[in-house]
Amino acid sequence: VGDSTRTEFFAKAHPERYFECYIAEQQLVAAAVGLQARGYVPFAASFAAFLTRAHDFVRMAAVSRAGINLVGSHAGVAIGQDGPSQMGLEDLAMFRAVHGSTVLYPCDANQTAQLIAEMAELTGVRYLRTSRGGTPVIYGPDEEFRPGGSKVLRSTDRDRATVVAAGVTVHEALRAAELLDREGIDVRIIDLYSVKPVDAEALREAAEATGCLVTVEDHRVQGGIGDAVAEAFADGRPVPRLVRLGVQHMPASASPEEQLHLAGIDAESIAAAVRLLVERAVVR
Repeated sequence: VGDSTRTEFFAKAHPERYFECYIAEQQLVAAAVGLQARGYVPFAASFAAFLTRAHDFVRMAAVSRAGINLVGSHAGVAIGQDGPSQMGLEDLAMFRAVHGSTVLYPCDANQTAQLIAEMAELTGVRYLRTSRGGTPVIYGPDEEFRPGGSKVLRSTDRDRATVVAAGVTVHEALRAAELLDREGIDVRIIDLYSVKPVDAEALREAAEATGCLVTVEDHRVQGGIGDAVAEAFADGRPVPRLVRLGVQHMPASASPEEQLHLAGIDAESIAAAVRLLVERAVVR
């Protein structure tokens, strides 16, 4: 899948440092573990959906205290027409459950490049989730990102709710904020690019300021961003009003825009959830 994951560009530039494992994700992870044992810094890439085949090898890598970088592309329903067999919808849950893991989910090209560099300096199992389609670039090339951090993209002292998103849903959340602006509903937008460790401090500040949180993810609602956010309030403190939007049906083949809408994670769906949460439902 080197052409789809774009790792073929690295292969052409550095053929002596590129290994093709074909349809053998278990061997892919095993080779990465072996390379790091020899002092190299391996990056292993495949479709996010296919990395589920190698879960036992990932688990044992953590048991062995191995330091490997894994990249899962073509995540979520946003891949569109390829259908559910190619959609990574469980990967965040899988990697969050791995001991000592780091899980990152960038939303644009510059953020991806920065997080790739950050990954190389970490320990343990590191996972980066990437998207298939072209997304707008919202960050400059000099923007800094760190594991455990987040970015507040919109904020006012009048915010009625906070939308927490990552990857493709960041752009849908920004569009939803524009829709809500027309109705006089201010919302805070948090780009939660670090899914593990999560930026609990920023989430708690947003909850205190707005009282309502809406998480939206191109992933199953179990084990992903929604659960990561909920865990930030699992220490006995009051839990804010929380709505979790994610993929709850079995997708078929459709355009990315249709897929996001059917899953209820597009801009219109996010805006509708915020309206209900702040008790400003609009009949259309």
